[in-house]
Amino acid sequence: MTMIAMFLKELDQEAVSTRKMLSIVPDDKFNWQPHPKSMTVLTLAKHIIELPSWVGLALTTSELDFATTPYEPLKINSTTELLEVFEKNIEDAKAHLLAASEEQLNENWTLRNGDTIYSTTPKSETIRHAYCQIVHHRAQLGVFLRLLDIPIPGCYGPSADEMGLF
Repeated sequence: MTMIAMFLKELDQEAVSTRKMLSIVPDDKFNWQPHPKSMTVLTLAKHIIELPSWVGLALTTSELDFATTPYEPLKINSTTELLEVFEKNIEDAKAHLLAASEEQLNENWTLRNGDTIYSTTPKSETIRHAYCQIVHHRAQLGVFLRLLDIPIPGCYGPSADEMGLF
């Protein structure tokens, strides 16, 4: 299996679990945060839905420089909008992967803020990192939702809620 085929398969698999988690985010809890140093539910969910766009970013550019490309937060007003943007970004990631070559995955990609370089890695590692971030922040969102006493869907099998445990 090629790396691109593996990335496409994993994107599809992780999108299922991520979609389930995003779909249970209550609109009325967008501003909730478990601790003053934590993100709000909405900020965390927006980060999750943006991460698939890093596939296209990695494949079509050689770097992201925060000094010249300031972050513009998405304006999201509902869980429905969260899911719409997520689906758009998943489809965009798939399209970029389908148009990519295996050779492109070996090209370097840099994350920087002006002269400060955070990382320079092959584009394949940038994509892998974005996928890991999706999983990591999805789990973080699950903890936030658990603290709000919202039943959590299973990701890699049934959750305690789905099995009627506890």
